[in-house]
Amino acid sequence: MYNNQKVVIVLPAYNAAKTLAITYNEIPFDIVDEVILVDDASKDDTIEVGKNLGIQHLIKHEKNKGYGGNQKTCYTKALDLGADIVVMLHPDYQYTPKLITAMVSIIGQGLYPVVFGSRILGKGALLGGMPMYKYIFNRMLTLAQNLLMNQKLSEYHTGYRAFSREVLQKVNFMKNSDNFVFDNQMIAQIFYAGYEIAEVTCPTKYFPEASSINFKNSSIYGFGVLKVSFLYFLARLGLYEWEILK
Repeated sequence: MYNNQKVVIVLPAYNAAKTLAITYNEIPFDIVDEVILVDDASKDDTIEVGKNLGIQHLIKHEKNKGYGGNQKTCYTKALDLGADIVVMLHPDYQYTPKLITAMVSIIGQGLYPVVFGSRILGKGALLGGMPMYKYIFNRMLTLAQNLLMNQKLSEYHTGYRAFSREVLQKVNFMKNSDNFVFDNQMIAQIFYAGYEIAEVTCPTKYFPEASSINFKNSSIYGFGVLKVSFLYFLARLGLYEWEILK
């Protein structure tokens, strides 16, 4: 608990057997109440590792539902458990669990309802090994998104996120895509609903076991992200009625 608020960590997993234990063991259980692992039809023994670690809630998709589909299961289960604060932590150890306390405290103290761990604030991304083309791609996309969405985030593409229960109940994340663009659709929903997003500097690690998408899929993702931002821009001006914002 944090300030009498239940804290739940969700781990959207795919082939995370090699990194799950080191990620899980760094979670600050002095404030975390429960952990949910959702295995998106991994080809390795992710779910068995989760069992050995004693993770309280294990869910295995029999068919791969995609990154967005995995998060839908994560957040639905967290809300069912009565979570007041939900933190999405990737079990590939790219993001340090040691920031959970800071992220939870921002929400738990009522400062902001959403917190992102940003790889771009400071020099964490490049120092952690982010490929230069991804860094440049990230900066270009973020600039375009900030202009279209009238915001000032340092990045829209981090996978380290914390939400208040109110936000998860307010935005209709179940209407979003099942693929990687889910994250940006959810940002659009959050801003459209009038919520603000805080950011904390997050060191990151790039290594073979850390999840990543290739250049082709990165390009597809980039165009999808720009589409989301443009539709948000039109919706904000009242020129487009976007279903996911209802």
